[in-house]
Amino acid sequence: MKRRKIALLLCASFVAFGQSTPLRVKPPKKEKDLDTQTLPLPPEPPPAVIAETAKLAFHISPLSGKGLLTQQVHDALKALDRVNGGATLVKLRAFVAGTGDMRRVATIVAEELSDKKMPLPAVTTVQVGGLPMDGAQVVIESISTQKNDKKALNPNGLTFFSAQPATELAAAAKAQDAFMVQVTCFVGDLGQVDSARAAVASAFPGSAANFVQLTRLALEPGISCEGVGRLQKPGKSPGRLVFTGIQMAFQDGDQDLRLAYGRLGRALELLKATYSGTLVLNVYSLNAPTGKKAGALAREFLGASARSAGSTLVVEGLPSPDATVAIELVAAGP
Repeated sequence: MKRRKIALLLCASFVAFGQSTPLRVKPPKKEKDLDTQTLPLPPEPPPAVIAETAKLAFHISPLSGKGLLTQQVHDALKALDRVNGGATLVKLRAFVAGTGDMRRVATIVAEELSDKKMPLPAVTTVQVGGLPMDGAQVVIESISTQKNDKKALNPNGLTFFSAQPATELAAAAKAQDAFMVQVTCFVGDLGQVDSARAAVASAFPGSAANFVQLTRLALEPGISCEGVGRLQKPGKSPGRLVFTGIQMAFQDGDQDLRLAYGRLGRALELLKATYSGTLVLNVYSLNAPTGKKAGALAREFLGASARSAGSTLVVEGLPSPDATVAIELVAAGP
């Protein structure tokens, strides 16, 4: 009996202790919030780049039918890097065929070169009707500048030629005593490429040649070729050249076109160049009337007496779906 009373007293003691001293359970440690990492956007290509004329080299990426647009852009850039020997790119002009998003071209260029800690070039991208290889979605023309320790490629400077029939281009090059380093031919039908290639190989052996169908509907059925020539004798070529990317207009009114020219002028001013030094003015439009209107308006900025080379081309599309016309130029540097 006595033992039973002792047991009951002990139980009562434990109950009283439990009521007066609650168990304290440590709360679980809060996990630290993981730092969210946002990848920085790649820088955009500059509106214009300046380079020494004597050091400029011209190349064209090989066509490829492998993969979609993104892979083909990567492959084209790798091919240009190999042939350029790691030289600094100054200007890229990409002709995109098919339905791929052509805006990816400038983005991929910025990503690749930024990763390599290399300066970005000015970039022009337009959509065309077709390229002379099944499955090919892009061809890229490059202008690069050699390293200073290499011999000058163009000691006498360069000259530029507007799009014209190959026979007339050959005569113009001969008149200026220029060796053609790059020729771009625009064909109305891809079936004309073989004859255009033969004509270019005969007239301009050793030049980098590119062949593009501007529109699928062959709005301009003939063949016209523009190009860059290396002067064989001292001429009036400036020591430095400024290459711009395209500036787009989104309507076809005069004021809309002036806004595009204004942005192009500001790009020149950043490099202390002016419209008065324009050597080449290219216009890319979705229809011929808008292209001609944009070309005619150039006199307000270049001057009524300006005599620049350049081409007015009707293309399938521009990087912005709302754009109607785009302009680019090459100007003498300061």
